[in-house]
Amino acid sequence: MKISELLQTKEVTISCELFPPKKGSELKKAHEIVKEMAKVKPSFMSVTYGASGGISEHTVDLANEVQNVNGVLALAHLTCASSSRDKIQEVLKELEEHQIENILALRGDIPETLEFPLPDQYHHASELIEEIRNFGDFCIGGACYPEGHPEAESIEMDIDNLKRKVDAGCEFLTTQMFFDNNILYNFLYRALKKRIEVPIIAGIMPVTNVNQIKRITSLSGTILPQRFRAIVERFADYPAALKQAGIAYATEQIIDLVANGVNHVHIYTMNKPDVAGAIFQNLSEIYKLPEQKRTQP
Repeated sequence: MKISELLQTKEVTISCELFPPKKGSELKKAHEIVKEMAKVKPSFMSVTYGASGGISEHTVDLANEVQNVNGVLALAHLTCASSSRDKIQEVLKELEEHQIENILALRGDIPETLEFPLPDQYHHASELIEEIRNFGDFCIGGACYPEGHPEAESIEMDIDNLKRKVDAGCEFLTTQMFFDNNILYNFLYRALKKRIEVPIIAGIMPVTNVNQIKRITSLSGTILPQRFRAIVERFADYPAALKQAGIAYATEQIIDLVANGVNHVHIYTMNKPDVAGAIFQNLSEIYKLPEQKRTQP
């Protein structure tokens, strides 16, 4: 099933994310994480392509494990910053062979040690989206930034670039993490004003340790509300308490989103099935895990 079809329903959807291991020796553990994540019955599970400009040779393998072994709809990430055009074609063929028809097309982080773009690379996500659309019958998603892309000269220019993605064939969008829901609501208004009418999935990050917070703020400059900062300051020296508070904060964000009509949420679970399980349990009456009709891949 295509995710764009799933998002047309009025049901609440909650998805989660998995990142592949850097080493092949850790692939077995990654398969175990997939199995545990699948137990909470997410609407779909996304598999990343590599962080900080890296590349993963295991994205297709894990997407296959998610969908064809564990029965959860898979969304495979694909980036142009770390892949040649030939590599993109190769991955698309592999995804097609495994009947994985949902792709999140990203520019990706630019590798610090490499020149970008090279002549054999796509420069922007919109170019990658066009290539995927021309290749075959894939459902294509893209990323968006409620607080503006860090490299954008202005919020207005960032929205213009987002419109370009949608016009190129992007069928849904997933936001970067945010910790103040009002930021998302303002962004949704700006997107609608620009006639961006594809479904937008809200990306939520449950912060469970101090190092996560440091990395988030250094990479993205995400605004941390005073209420969130107070939680971090109070529980920074108590890892178990901070984890519990982070899960509670993310849960409250999701409840507020759903109450205000944002029915589609993606949780950046950072390969932590226990965190995903706790949030899904907190939302059991909202998400209706046992009763809600599950979508088969």
